[in-house]
Amino acid sequence: MTRIDLVTAARGWIGTPYVHQSSVRGAGCDCLGLVRGVWREAIGPEPEDIPPYTRDWSEPQGDEALFRAGLRHMTRKALNDEAPGDVLLFRMRASSVAKHLGLQARTGEAASFVHAYSGHGVIESALSLPWRRRIVARFALPTETN
Repeated sequence: MTRIDLVTAARGWIGTPYVHQSSVRGAGCDCLGLVRGVWREAIGPEPEDIPPYTRDWSEPQGDEALFRAGLRHMTRKALNDEAPGDVLLFRMRASSVAKHLGLQARTGEAASFVHAYSGHGVIESALSLPWRRRIVARFALPTETN
């Protein structure tokens, strides 16, 4: 698996409708489901079962569940160490937990990322300054599962 393979896998999900808690290419996924699907396609079996979650999951408790899962299963990188295929974790509001994910597709001036976005489905978006300001962690996917 190369970084290009990760980007190709992520782009293969573009057009998949947004469906909360789902992870089926072409049928539906949310942002976590997209990362899970790319993991399955490019790496192998998922490293842990995902329990059911609500749309506001982790917020009432202030629980950084996605951040902790990223630390368990991926390698944390410096925010400015950009590479195609990196998993990006976003905090959508300053006072909320980080709970939006995407995969970096391009770097440099035309930087972009693939993500599942409510109301849009899986799309590739410019990694514009407003999006960059929301990034709280950057992770590299493992090259293989244990």
